[in-house]
Amino acid sequence: MAKRKTTKRPASIRQLGDPVLRTKADPVRVFDAALAETVDLMFASMYEAQGVGLAANQIGLSHSLFVMDCEGVVAVVANPRLTFVSEERETGPEGCLSVSGHQYPTSRAVRATVVGQDETGAEIEITGEGEVARCLQHETDHLIGKVYLDRLSGDVRKQARAEVETAR
Repeated sequence: MAKRKTTKRPASIRQLGDPVLRTKADPVRVFDAALAETVDLMFASMYEAQGVGLAANQIGLSHSLFVMDCEGVVAVVANPRLTFVSEERETGPEGCLSVSGHQYPTSRAVRATVVGQDETGAEIEITGEGEVARCLQHETDHLIGKVYLDRLSGDVRKQARAEVETAR
């Protein structure tokens, strides 16, 4: 699979504990060359970290913006809104570039739809299943100040808290 081309040098990924990860992102209002530069930086950072999605706050920017390259879906989504999540759920391994070295079984909707704008400001809609749906939900959560650990429950949540707290 061909990656989106970028010439940017990657930014460092912010880790859990950084307040920017718990702050709701500001809407993107200007779609210009500076935003295109940010998008390139985000793709470079995501690819360097070997991720499939990256929200702007993960590199310290308070923009309601994420990029993804997941199972053939390569997208830029500004101001995303989840407009559909299926009632059918699936628990599968999930990780996060901002919670390095950890993966936990996380329940997510099997299908999801996100609407927003692309990097030019044009309206877009992305619907996905499986890993693509998981990515859409995961990255949209980041932009409202949530991390996937917030979605865990029971013994898995206790285990994650103990392991992640110990790692910090």
